[in-house]
Amino acid sequence: MTRTFSLASSAIALMTFVGAAQAHQIWIEQQAGQKTAIVRFGEFGENLRETSPGLLDKFGKPTATLVSAKGDRKVDAEKTATGFALPFGAGRNDTIVAEDAGYPLYTWKQGDKETLNRYYPAARLVTGFAAVAPKLVLDLVPTGTEGEFKLVFKDQPKPKTKVTLVTQSGWVKEGHTDDQGRVKFDMPWKGTYVAEASLTDATAGERQGATGTEKFEGVSYVTTLTYVKPSGVAPIAAGPAAKPHK
Repeated sequence: MTRTFSLASSAIALMTFVGAAQAHQIWIEQQAGQKTAIVRFGEFGENLRETSPGLLDKFGKPTATLVSAKGDRKVDAEKTATGFALPFGAGRNDTIVAEDAGYPLYTWKQGDKETLNRYYPAARLVTGFAAVAPKLVLDLVPTGTEGEFKLVFKDQPKPKTKVTLVTQSGWVKEGHTDDQGRVKFDMPWKGTYVAEASLTDATAGERQGATGTEKFEGVSYVTTLTYVKPSGVAPIAAGPAAKPHK
């Protein structure tokens, strides 16, 4: 986990199957010229995409929304062997957001204490740096300035928080948001960038699950933003694809 961003410390990734899931993020990919997109689960900077059968099956059913001048279009993503397919892609000035609000609760043990927590992964794909309104609980949005993003938590700017920018080759750069929740990066390479931020909210709560009301003692949020830069220095080649967890 030293080269890439993760939800918590690298120790989580060395835990059980459930712990490995918490250390991952989701991000949205859309290949050039394609009219559809896909939600991936894994570690972008390690060229790791989880599959089914395997760790991808830990997910419930992510939802995604295409935000365009025509209005919002929300769908349930369809699970495939390599991710969650969306029936649409982002056109010029469009953005896509995705989240899994129903990810299974997990038990976190620290010493003799065990807590039941919630993992809340989310993602955004943008096609440019035009400012957009936040839609996710924890959201990274472009501000209108190239290379600059704003981190928002529950509709309020989130200051003094780490944001990590990574490419699939493992090139990584870290920054921290200022008092207005803004952070800016140089983006020298042509190609795909994924920016990530995470935080833990220790506020207890409850949600409606498949079997009724589920209570939890905290929420671990992780959110990403994907941007494909059309020009720049030729990107460093990505390493071999990492082997998915089974």
